[in-house]
Amino acid sequence: MEKKELMYEGKAKKVWTTEDPEVVIVDYKDDATAFNGEKKGTIVGKGAINNRMTNHVFKMIEKAGVPTHLVEELSDRETAVKRVSIVPLEVIVRNVAAGSFSKRMGVAEGTALLCPILEFSYKNDDLGDPFINDSYALALGLATQEEIDTIKEYTLKVNEILKEYFLNAGMKLIDFKIEFGKDKDGKILLADEVSPDTCRLWDVETNEKLDKDRFRRDLGNVEEAYNEVFKRLGLA
Repeated sequence: MEKKELMYEGKAKKVWTTEDPEVVIVDYKDDATAFNGEKKGTIVGKGAINNRMTNHVFKMIEKAGVPTHLVEELSDRETAVKRVSIVPLEVIVRNVAAGSFSKRMGVAEGTALLCPILEFSYKNDDLGDPFINDSYALALGLATQEEIDTIKEYTLKVNEILKEYFLNAGMKLIDFKIEFGKDKDGKILLADEVSPDTCRLWDVETNEKLDKDRFRRDLGNVEEAYNEVFKRLGLA
């Protein structure tokens, strides 16, 4: 499978067309951004780690009954995926208070939540990805009720799978964000990625941050943290 035309370039990936109109190639970059693109930098080796980790996790999630856009891994940084139209909802799950949630709700970082919180943000960079609920999504035509119900069901299942998976590798899944797309038949598929870019992961014993917060908050050892996650999952 070969790359044809550059279809899209985002903060962390390039997407290329292929000879198959229903398949595109995702090329993961080492570029890093935070705060809606205000902070920019490079995390050396991030693209390869995020690509390979995402594909490994997506295979595991598919076996558990949640369909994904994965077709096949082509190289360390490139993967063929089904072409989807992204549902413009960023889906966030919170298991432990951290980040913007802690500030917004006045809850100390590290406070375990009594149950997982599922949030939606409207995917719109110009607006800063504002927080919305189901009614907004329906009223703005971002998704149907059936699509929202499917997304919620899949997301909570993914949370249970990932919590156990990371815990077995000595990490707590604090929160994460995922995206979904629709294929040509309108079927909802898990898309985008699952990586230290999109998950907050803390060491079980020390609460050391092993994710993109090290870049966001200038904590140092960013590359080392990404490599540590990769190693703990047995992917290195």
